[in-house]
Amino acid sequence: MLRTRLAVAADAPLITRHRSRMFVDAGRRDDQVLQTMSETHEPWVAKAIVDGRYVGWLTEDEGQVVAGAGLLLLDWPPHPLDPRSAVRGYLCNVYVEPSHRRRKLASNLIELALAEARRRGIRVVALHSTEEGRRLYEANGFRPTNEMFYVEPVEP
Repeated sequence: MLRTRLAVAADAPLITRHRSRMFVDAGRRDDQVLQTMSETHEPWVAKAIVDGRYVGWLTEDEGQVVAGAGLLLLDWPPHPLDPRSAVRGYLCNVYVEPSHRRRKLASNLIELALAEARRRGIRVVALHSTEEGRRLYEANGFRPTNEMFYVEPVEP
């Protein structure tokens, strides 16, 4: 029996594990950089849940968490896409355990996140996707943009 619930701060280790596995499944080596990221992410996400900047959902199958997603609420200047709001959503940590994939769990979690954004009056929700995930996000109304990054090299 599947059940989806809101994430709480005590779920930070699980959300962090999902985040790390998400990167590994996307082709990144499970290395020291991911370990460092996880060590930093766990207390960050716990605090963000408590502060209300991160709203997360976890889907359980007979008490075992099998999928999750989060909506990060970002302070963002008004923009032509949303000229009245100073908040933008960022969909992150979307992950489904391999044993439960292809059951629309990710789509259901995305729908919950978008409904929460609408409830808060947030018109713009961004995300970053793997090539594999593009069809899923496009099917849920996301469209590619022209975003670019400058990334300073990181030390492990």
